[in-house]
Order: sequence, then structure tokens, then C-alpha cells
Amino acid sequence: MFDRLIDLSVRFRWGVLFAVLAISAVGVFNVLRLPIDAVPDITNKQVQINTVASSLSPTEMETRVTFPIETALAGIPGLESTRSISRNGFSQVTAVFTEQTDVYFARQQVSERLVQAGESLPAGVEPSMGPVSTGLGEVLMWTVAYEHPEGKGAKIVDGQPGWQSDGSFLTAERERLDTPIARASYLRTVQDWIVRPQLRSVQGVAGVDEPDPTRMASFGVSWSELAHALEAANQSVGANFVERGGEAFLVRANALIQNLDQIRTASVATREGVSILVRDLAEVRIGGDLRTGAASENGEEVVVGTVLMLVKENSRTVSSAAAARLTEVAKSLPPGVKVQIVYDRSNLVNATIETVERNLAEGAVLVAAALFLILGNWRAALIATLLIPLSMLMTAIGMNQLAVSGNLMSLGALDFGLIIDGAVIVIENCLRRLSERQHHEGRLLTLDERLGEVVAATREMVKPTIYGQIIILLVFAPLLTFSGVEGKTFSPMAITLMLALVSAFILSLTLVPALVAIVVRG
Repeated sequence: MFDRLIDLSVRFRWGVLFAVLAISAVGVFNVLRLPIDAVPDITNKQVQINTVASSLSPTEMETRVTFPIETALAGIPGLESTRSISRNGFSQVTAVFTEQTDVYFARQQVSERLVQAGESLPAGVEPSMGPVSTGLGEVLMWTVAYEHPEGKGAKIVDGQPGWQSDGSFLTAERERLDTPIARASYLRTVQDWIVRPQLRSVQGVAGVDEPDPTRMASFGVSWSELAHALEAANQSVGANFVERGGEAFLVRANALIQNLDQIRTASVATREGVSILVRDLAEVRIGGDLRTGAASENGEEVVVGTVLMLVKENSRTVSSAAAARLTEVAKSLPPGVKVQIVYDRSNLVNATIETVERNLAEGAVLVAAALFLILGNWRAALIATLLIPLSMLMTAIGMNQLAVSGNLMSLGALDFGLIIDGAVIVIENCLRRLSERQHHEGRLLTLDERLGEVVAATREMVKPTIYGQIIILLVFAPLLTFSGVEGKTFSPMAITLMLALVSAFILSLTLVPALVAIVVRG
């Protein structure tokens, strides 16, 4: 079989050259599509279920939320284990699946079980699954903060949005933020309603009012009456339509709360013909939601946002696109507020790629120089050196097919000496036979004589080449048997190196004799 392949490669040498060029073009396309990361993703297959219930204590969260969810997940196909945490008003259950389980199938099964678990959960508690991401999915982090914290160094113009002379912050909506909680809440509002929607993740923020129980008791108003009054004052109702001139005009009543004054003037009840307003019962001001954490930068409290990458995406592409989008978002922020990137995975990935590229380039130059000194023929050295980029392009095709990402472990493990080993012995044997035949004939060889010597020389090296490649492949084969963290760490390296060796072996028996027949003359 190999003899036939070698004979055809030399006979149709120009066809082999064009075929390799076509495969190289496909390889370039695959290199551009190859997922690039700094290190292999060793995270297991998992689905997280998050539940928020601000009124429950950690013990209640564990018994009434976490335990029912964990019980409902039992028996899912492919489920290995579950773990959970229960905090004040927050529960997180992590379901770990086997590596053979498709993550979207796992999420579908979890979703069905959550529907069943909903009957045993407290009223109003709705668990939700986390994003389709992994432990290494955090590719971009940013902070939302004031340009001049506490007004230090700010140009103060009273009445204009920004810091005021009394130490408060005036928003673009003319709301005065005079407490640290109000200012932190405003940053969270900017994050949730301006930054996050433009990064395709929307979440609302609730306001807080603080009733005075003594004043409520003096007016005979209960907590439920106050709550119903606020709900009734914040509605948008669709009515009917009015037909006029063959056209229908929709009628709707928009009573949504727009500012704090509308909350203050909302009517709660009537006592002796006098309307009791919210401002009579409580001090209405901007507050914050239930605090579950805090973030600071240089000693000042800020809001931190994170972009989570989908599973099997290209981290460099995702982080670069998110950073570019965040730059556009910064232009639409309110006066006095800034957004700043504090972590960009693409910087780490680019630094890793530069290190790998430099090492590969230096290795290729050293190999080329060594080949020239050993073979004593610059054309033969060039043929052997060409196998390095060509085998890399073919390797990229296999990596995409096998879903192996390019990282410091997979690409950094490539050894050019191993890759071109087969090509070197084929080229050296070709040069030996050509020189001996030419010395024996005492003249330059004809085309048929050169082609015959190339075929014969390559056939002589088939067995040594095969045995050498098999030995190297067997050395790295045990790495493919690793499982868990070890498998995810070392398997990409073994797969990449094996793909490169197989690619170089194919090229050694096809392209190398074809190029020797074309360029080695005289």
C-alpha cells in the first residue's frame, strides 16, 4: 500500500503539491476558527440552580428550598453528585454530571425536575438555572463607579447633574442622592438598566421605602394597606378602543411611578374625610435591595460586572467583542459615572499566544539551521522545514474536529524534532542515493532516473519511519486514558502532538518525495 502511495506521489508530484496547498488553505481557515485559551478548561459538566428568597434565613433556605431541590434532582441520567450552599435569602445547588453527558440535555432534565419541585417550595420562590458556562467562563470584568468618588476633584455646578456643594449627587433624572446607600444603589441601577441590557442580560432593581410603625399606628394604617396602596399607584392598565372615522384608537391608563414625589403623594387610606398619603407614614428616599455582597476599587465602593462565556466558545473572540461593546456602552452612561475594564481574558490569551509563537518560531529557525548543517543542501533543508507549518495547519483541522482548544499545554508541547524526524531520514536517503547514482553514472541523471531513485529511497525508509512514529505515539498514548482533571489537563497535549505526528508522517510519504523530485536537481 505504501509503495503504491509513494509511486503515485512521485508520478503525480504536481498534483500532490496542489492538493497540499488546498489542504493548507483549509488549515488556515481552521486556525482562524480554532478556540484559543491560556490553559485547558478542567471544569466538570455541571448545572447550577440559584434561588433567591430574601425573607428566609439560612436554616429555612436549607430546609425549605435547598433540600427539596436536591431531592428533586436525584435520579437524573448521568448525574454524579450534587452540592449546595444556603445563605441568608440565597440558595445555590450544583449538579455535577458525567463527562459523556451533553450539557444541554442535562439542563433540560434539570428544568423538568425544577417544575416538579416548585410545588414543594414556598410561595413566590422560583429557582433558576445559571448560565451555560464553566469555571473558566469569566472572560471580562468591569466596574461601574463615579468618576470623582465623594466629589473629590470634581467641578461642582449646583443644579447640574453631578456632585453638588452639599456632598450629594444629582442624577440626570433630577434625583438627589444624599446617602451612601442611595449612591451605591444608583450605580447598581446604571449597571442593570444601561450596561447589562446592552450586553444581553437584563435584570431589574427594586426600590425600598422605610415606613415609621409609630406614625402608621397613629393613623390606623396596616402594613398590608400600605403595600396595596403602593401597588395600586404603580400600574399600567389597558382599557378598550374608541372608533372614529373608521380608525380604532387604543385607550390605556399609564400610572407607573416615575419619581419619588409620586410615591410620596400616593393615597393610602382616608380618615375622617382626610386622605392619608405615603409621606405622612414614612420617609421616602432612595434605598437599596437586600445586600448580598460588596465590591471596592482603590478603597471606594463600586459595582462589578462579569461576562460569562458559553461553553466551547473562543474566549479571545468573546472577550474582545465584549470589551468593544463595553466601550460603546460607556458613551451612553449618565454624567459623572464611568465604566472601566479591570480584567480582560484576551490580554492573557494574547500573551500566551505570543509566548507560544515566539517559542515555535525560535524552534523552527533552530531546526532549519540544524537541517542545513546536517544535510548540506539548502533545498533539502527547506523541504524538511516546510513540514513544520504544513503539519501545524493539518493539526488545526483535527483539533477543530475533536474540539481541542489551542492553549499553552496543547500548542506548547509540540516538538519539531519529533515532527520532522520521518521527513529528515527520507530526504537524507534520497540525497544519498541520488549522489551515489550520479557518481556511478559519471553524469547528471535524467528525469526518469531521478524519479526512480526518489521512489526507491523513500520505499527503503517506510519501515523505519513507521516504527519510529509508532514508538512515539505509544509513548503518549497512556495520556489518553487519564480521566477527570488529569485527563482534561494532559489529553489536549497528547491529542495535538499525535495529530501533528500523523500529519507529518503522511507528508513524509507524499509531499516530501514529490518535492525532492521537483526541486533537487543537478
